[in-house]
Amino acid sequence: MFVSQRTRLSHVLKSRNPRGAGVILLFWATLGLVLLLAACQPRPASLKIGLNSWPGFDVIAYAEATDIFERRGLEVELVRFDNAQDTTRAMMRGALDAAFVNLWDVLQADPAEDSPTYIMVTNVSNGSDGIVAHKEISSVEDLGGRRVGAKLGTVNHLILLEALQLHGVPAQAVELADVSNEIAVTQLRDDRLDAAVLWEPLLSQTADEIGGQVIYTTRDTDSVVIDGLATRGEMARSRRTALKQLVLAWFDVMHAIETQPEEVFEIVAERLGQDPAAFAEDYAGLEKGNIALNREMFEGGRLKDAIAQLTRLFEADPRHGRLLREDLQVDAAPVMSAIEEWQP
Repeated sequence: MFVSQRTRLSHVLKSRNPRGAGVILLFWATLGLVLLLAACQPRPASLKIGLNSWPGFDVIAYAEATDIFERRGLEVELVRFDNAQDTTRAMMRGALDAAFVNLWDVLQADPAEDSPTYIMVTNVSNGSDGIVAHKEISSVEDLGGRRVGAKLGTVNHLILLEALQLHGVPAQAVELADVSNEIAVTQLRDDRLDAAVLWEPLLSQTADEIGGQVIYTTRDTDSVVIDGLATRGEMARSRRTALKQLVLAWFDVMHAIETQPEEVFEIVAERLGQDPAAFAEDYAGLEKGNIALNREMFEGGRLKDAIAQLTRLFEADPRHGRLLREDLQVDAAPVMSAIEEWQP
């Protein structure tokens, strides 16, 4: 009679070692269960996020260095750019899923098929940006007729316009030198500029170096120098859950800064090759984007008011030669869902 190889092997196993056959069957059953459970586990959501160097953005490196992203079911690739304009451009062209960018830069995003969408606030400048001037200039009012360095269309330009508006100085009353931070510092040293818009620590360092003074910082007003997380409209709709998880991870970082700041700043500074104390000092000039601030921005209407004010400032000085996006969307769903769900 024909006996299959599998039947013959089973017979041998049973006759020689019936207990061993049971062990083998248990092994295969266990392996099958493990594979089944693994297949049922949800895969981490993958996100590619762009950012340029800024303390208000850089703290996300703490989530990258710890298990925060993993606990939130995310695989996040952080892509660094040299400037905010390139970051925004890459996001709008689809090379990034989202980007940490300034609200002012998003309003000036290049034309694209989709609409830019703001979904979270990471920080508001509260002293980290300002204007440094030579010693004979003691106030913003003294800038009339003076030559001030600020790159046109950038956040530095916004800071200048915000300061001028606060002190009642018309934008056109100031001669604007369209230069970068580094060139502005050099020209201040050479007396080719009367003042310049800079950010910390360069702001205070330059004031000391030229024997001048800081005549304005964003702490002097309820600043509209607002940074946050932006994406495209289609992404905000199709990846809503993943973006909410990213916001939850951000709130985890904010909680860590509030409860164990030294650890956060040490880890972030190490990844950036900076001094932890210096990084902590730079971050201290920001109003951090925790749950309270985001609730105020999205639920309390502060963000929409800021966009209206930014539009007025933009129109007050056409020397930038750029067009303002009129299709910027504010999508509160990811951040408000995260606020309801987040727990320490």
